[in-house]
Amino acid sequence: MVKAIVGANWGDEGKGKITDVLANDSDIVIRFQGGANAGHTIVNDYGKFALHQLPSGVFHQNITNIIGNGVAFSVENFVKEMAHLKDRGVPEPNIIISDRAQIVMPYHVAFDCYEEERLGKNSFGSTKSGIAPFYSDKYSKIGFQINELYDDPDSLREKIRHALEIKNATLKNLYNKPEITEQEVFDKLMEYKELLAPYVGDAFTFVHNALKDGKNILLEGQLGSLKDTDFGIYPMVTSSNTIAGYGAVGAGIPPYEIKEIITVVKAYSSAVGAGEFVSEIFGDEADELRRRGGDGGEFGATTGRPRRMGWYDCVASHYGCRLQGATDVALTVLDVLGYLDEIPVCVGYEIDGQVTKEFPVTCKLEKAKPVYEVLPGWKCDIRGIRTYEELPENCRKYIEFIENQIGYPITMVSNGPGRDDIIYRNSPLA
Repeated sequence: MVKAIVGANWGDEGKGKITDVLANDSDIVIRFQGGANAGHTIVNDYGKFALHQLPSGVFHQNITNIIGNGVAFSVENFVKEMAHLKDRGVPEPNIIISDRAQIVMPYHVAFDCYEEERLGKNSFGSTKSGIAPFYSDKYSKIGFQINELYDDPDSLREKIRHALEIKNATLKNLYNKPEITEQEVFDKLMEYKELLAPYVGDAFTFVHNALKDGKNILLEGQLGSLKDTDFGIYPMVTSSNTIAGYGAVGAGIPPYEIKEIITVVKAYSSAVGAGEFVSEIFGDEADELRRRGGDGGEFGATTGRPRRMGWYDCVASHYGCRLQGATDVALTVLDVLGYLDEIPVCVGYEIDGQVTKEFPVTCKLEKAKPVYEVLPGWKCDIRGIRTYEELPENCRKYIEFIENQIGYPITMVSNGPGRDDIIYRNSPLA
């Protein structure tokens, strides 16, 4: 059986924790898109970790972790994270890197930085991880699949020369930066070849055999619906498709195999990077929520930048869940809100004097103003509670209000950063 774990909003929803929790009952975890531009934060018996490249199932020794063909694969980040796990006493995980995955090259990172520099105040707020240049090269057919490293060296050199004709023209004429040599790219790829040799494999065949054998598979997505290339707040989006439907492509499985889609939302809103954010809050109100939020404050797992903060947005979450095809919703970091007397919830957008509950395209989103309903807070610490019935009445009312607004069943509630801080709930919408 295949389950997908994806985000409904801007990313940073807590997908890593949910994957880590559900991995215990899984045989395989597959990262199916994105790259090191986003981090999945996990707290478990080994400590606190921010994974950028590795699947969130690496803390379970009974499963196979796969980096799928749809991933923007950074060798440097992979090596660094594997070393970090070892240093922290985590047993070496079982990993397969798809031989069809493509490599994020050092020049992709450089081009990302150059473009943000060129754009200045009009920049996209990139993490500068090389993601946009990587995907651009992938679809321009000048990227490097991992299997090519093990092919004929002369063929590889020919492809390098072809790619550098384009790269060097851009470096010289647009960015005024030094050109790249064929030899330095070839040497780097040969270095990658040696580093990756123990992990590279035919993930496609492995996964299809696992499906035939009835194995349990988790698809782990990166970022969220509002950062999707097609359906997000374009152009302030990532360069890959963040929706569960792409999981079939990025993992190489038939779409009909995805039986459950667990869509993760925060009990409030946060975002890193530029783009429209209707329920955003500022000043002391935002600082307080940011300080208390997450599992150590709301700061980007990749960049360390302070996250933009906002109240829960039912319009965006309904859209995100619908886009993902959510069968279940996991509501995270609910414990954070225990300090508030009252909690605003965005239930609609006012655009040109009209209130809508439908998430609009970006040009209309720019005009949107939040319409709030204010709910009473519960004014206590809910960490350590293990059953839904034990939650304070106002806390349950908050969950049920959100559920009714978004129209999708909230079946998991996270009330703390740890693996065991999960409440399972029977939803009337399930």
